[in-house]
Parts: sequence; structure tokens; C-alpha cells
Amino acid sequence: MRTDLEKLRKSGRISATALAHGRAMLEPGQRIVAVQEAVEAKIREMGGEPAFPAQVSRNNVAAHYCSPPEDLTEIQPGDIVKLDCGSHVDGWITDNATTVDLRDGEDSLLCSASKMALENAIALMGPGVSLSEIGRAVEATITQLGFQPVRNLCGHGVSHYTIHCAPSVPNYHDPKATKLRAGQTIACEPFACDGKGYIDVEGKSEVFMLRKPVKPKDNLPREIYEAMQATDSLPFARRDLVRMLGETGRAEDALKLLLKKKLIEDYPPLVERAGVRVAQFEHTVYIGEDGPEVMTLRAS
Repeated sequence: MRTDLEKLRKSGRISATALAHGRAMLEPGQRIVAVQEAVEAKIREMGGEPAFPAQVSRNNVAAHYCSPPEDLTEIQPGDIVKLDCGSHVDGWITDNATTVDLRDGEDSLLCSASKMALENAIALMGPGVSLSEIGRAVEATITQLGFQPVRNLCGHGVSHYTIHCAPSVPNYHDPKATKLRAGQTIACEPFACDGKGYIDVEGKSEVFMLRKPVKPKDNLPREIYEAMQATDSLPFARRDLVRMLGETGRAEDALKLLLKKKLIEDYPPLVERAGVRVAQFEHTVYIGEDGPEVMTLRAS
């Protein structure tokens, strides 16, 4: 399918504006769920839909912290806070992320390592460029500043109604990586940390996604079937399902049934070791014939 660049650009403007809106809320004492809900509301206000549940991950949690229903967790003084959100316009997806360091300040060295790695990666992009070399640039930028890239997290392609697809965009020199092609859209997201640079899964999953579209033969109760159709096969949160089904108990029963039937996958938080601090910056980039177009740059 040919990329609809105008819809992709609109999605990029929405994602960037929603990210900035949420970033301004990242202060000590702020409830994490309030930030996520405000970001998702801003996306809808601007004419898009969330491409995935907004996520606010702190400190050694690199990604995938999404609030459970009625989450009371607050941002604490000294936290390093990642906000990751994305939107779609008729299925054309953009994804972006930013980090606020409440201990070391706006231009902390750790944040700068991730942000500079992203900028250096984008500067290399174009048709035929090896993703091995892009990974090398990310790794070199981060290590030269005294940190480590998270090597088992990577960027990814995005396509119509698909949040993750080929190619993988490594955060280190991976000689097996492919080359960029004109017409691809990718999300580049260097993670930098002051640990060893490897994450694991830990904690309860709050984000889920259908393995494939549901069909009548799956024999789901009508309300669950309709709720799953409404996700457009994009990621959804437990709290989304509570909203769609009306109460927590029904949502929990639905998740148990969907997991039992192996119709959904779950995505638990991704964490480094306790005490490690992780930063992340991300843009969505379209690879045009003449070079990259960053879709999630916010107009000044």
C-alpha cells in the first residue's frame, strides 16, 4: 500500500503536540494516569486516535509502564521520566517519546546522550543506508558520553494499522541489520542508560494486542467481540477495556478469556536493574527518495 503522506504528516503533528502537552505535566506529585489520559485526550481532540496507550516509565523502567485502572502512582522528585505516545489518522501511525530528568535537569548528560544519538541517527538516514551504520552511530554517541545503549531494545518500522514491523532499528552496530528503502516509515528510539544496557520483563502487563483480527468463529461473547473489533488490532490497555465494558470485573473476565483462547499478547514493563536510570527520545521518520522526513517534529 502506498503511504498516504498527508495523513502521516497530520498524525505526526498530532503525536508531537500530544507529547509536548504531556511533557509539560511531568512534575513531582503528578499522577501518572493523569498524564496518560491527558495525552490520549489531546490526540482525540486534534482529530486522531491513540496508536497505543500512552506510557509513562520512570527510572530503571525503560518502557511499557501503562497505568492500571485507578492507578495512584505519582511522579517523585529525582525521577527520570519517559513519556511515549503515538497517534494514527485512518491507520497512518506515528510514534514519539521524550524524557524529563527531575534530578539532573533539562539538559542532563544522560538525556543528551539519547537525544544526540537520535539526531545523529536521523542525519545518516536515506535510501540504501545500512541500519548497521545507524546503530553504530547511536552506540558511539551514547558510549562517548559515558553511558550504554540498551542493546535488546530497538526501533522499528511502522505501517498502516501496524505499530511494529520490519525493519528493526538497532541501538548498536549490528552487522546483520538490513538497509533502508525509499517508502519505509521507521520509529527510531535510542535508549541510553547508566547500567549495562540490557532489559528484562518485570511486573504485571497492562498493555495487550490482538494476535490477529477476531472473527465470529472465535466464539466470543458479543460485547467482548465488539470491544476487540474497536481496537483496530492496535495495542490497548486494561483501563481501555474497563471503559469499553463498563466495569473492572467484566474487563478482567474478558482478558482471562482472550488469553486462554490465545487471541491476545501481553506486554509487561521492560526494566533494567534496580537503581539504573534510563533515558529515551524517539521520532517517526519517513524515508523519501531524497532523504528522511521527520514526521514528529513539532512546529515552533
